[in-house]
Amino acid sequence: MARPLDELPKAHLHLHFTGSMRHSTLLELARDHGVHLPDALVEDWPPKLRATDERGWFRFQRLYDIARSVLRRDQDVYRLLREAAEDEAAEGSRWLEIQVDPSGYAQRFGGVTATLELVLDAAARASEAGKVGIGVIVAANRTRHPLDAKTLARLAGQYADKGVVGFGLSNDERRARARDFDGAFRIAKRAGLLAVPHGGELSGAASVAECVDDLDADRIGHGIRAAESPRLMERLADRQIACEVCPTSNVGLGVAQRAGDVPVKRLFDAGVPIALGADDPLLFGARLLPQYELAREVYGFSDAEIAELARQSIRSSTAPDGFKKELLTSIDTWLTSPA
Repeated sequence: MARPLDELPKAHLHLHFTGSMRHSTLLELARDHGVHLPDALVEDWPPKLRATDERGWFRFQRLYDIARSVLRRDQDVYRLLREAAEDEAAEGSRWLEIQVDPSGYAQRFGGVTATLELVLDAAARASEAGKVGIGVIVAANRTRHPLDAKTLARLAGQYADKGVVGFGLSNDERRARARDFDGAFRIAKRAGLLAVPHGGELSGAASVAECVDDLDADRIGHGIRAAESPRLMERLADRQIACEVCPTSNVGLGVAQRAGDVPVKRLFDAGVPIALGADDPLLFGARLLPQYELAREVYGFSDAEIAELARQSIRSSTAPDGFKKELLTSIDTWLTSPA
């Protein structure tokens, strides 16, 4: 009998705001607000995606934007985060870092500052109700001008002690170099925020190296293409820079043909810290727990190795030190309990 993975304490460090929404909530809010959803988000859900070419990425972004459009009232935001916290708790996740670009919602909620304050208040309430610690990552959009990223970095820094824990960079990494955003990341770093840019998903190992060299990344969103370079994996392992690996997402976007092709074991065996993530469950149909199930069933991780994956997610998080210690002890308890 295998140890139950939903009882394993873990941290979830790669989850996007709209992408965290329950499918049932998307359908209900769309109905409430009169938003027409395409079949790919209704009968044919989860959608069949492939983002390895420009047309496929555009379709992915279009579906994401349609989903985002159902968030129209403050209560929708509170509901999204409350339900996200409930879902995290049900899967054994005790700490969540959720990523949001407030400029994508600003028009509806009174500007970027008001949007961020709404998200932070909703996160704090959801954390208290769901018994899951929640930190917010403010993410700049790679397809917009680096000056926009600097504006967001300054905003994120103003809330560094009020729930914002990191600064990210998302969207298609083929559209802009990481180094173009170095100024924004310097601002975020000076404010004490973790640097957590996306890299090494749709582009190769060089995009990961650029995040490390030019943005001083503390973690890499995805980062799986680092496995193409033994030297880069060695650097990540030496500096303990975690890769937020999202296997279901990688398959869903066509980055990997099947789950077994995602180099989770290669990175792990090279000593690269890994934090398994779900990315956008709303579009890929799977939350955090199935990623741990893949570790056991597809990648062949033993329970001791799965426990180490959970430890790496905790260590790589921004959870308070005392809480980290408590969670690490709980992981040891899980591992020593009868299988």
